[in-house]
Amino acid sequence: MSAPSIPSPEKHVTIYSDGGCHGNPGPGGWAAVLVYGERTREISGGESATTNNRMELLAAIRALEALKEPCVVSFHTDSKYVKSGITEWLRKWKAAGWRARSRNPVKNIDLWQALDLAASRHQIQWKWVRGHAGNKFNEQCDRLATEQITHIKSHHTPAQLKTSLGAFEAAKHPGPSKLELF
Repeated sequence: MSAPSIPSPEKHVTIYSDGGCHGNPGPGGWAAVLVYGERTREISGGESATTNNRMELLAAIRALEALKEPCVVSFHTDSKYVKSGITEWLRKWKAAGWRARSRNPVKNIDLWQALDLAASRHQIQWKWVRGHAGNKFNEQCDRLATEQITHIKSHHTPAQLKTSLGAFEAAKHPGPSKLELF
């Protein structure tokens, strides 16, 4: 008779994330460092026109999406916006139909919904860490996000960046529809 199989222990992963912009809005970068045992993995990306808060959220989303299976996660962010949003505000926003206390739609709703979905697969303890305070992995994330911004700026002309910013602003603040003009 063979011994009953024992389920493998849950994977415990530590994640650090950061995001930023040059100008707000402007070209932005995000990054995360995932630590599992002795292994680390860096991920990063950026956008030609975005905001700091969007990059902070995207860093958290991409980090959680990078996990191939449900994990126990210790998640470190230097963004009080991300930490407060996910631990305090999200439940209230969902109950209110994704409306803020002001009754206006939640800002960055697309990313908050994506973060909610990405986080739902894991057991996460969210922790705030002071940025630029010497934390090795937070500093690493900051450097990677800044590299993404530099890369974007070096591969786009000022005119291209201005066009991207205009499109971003138009999408964020759409003008009146044709019906509203008359």
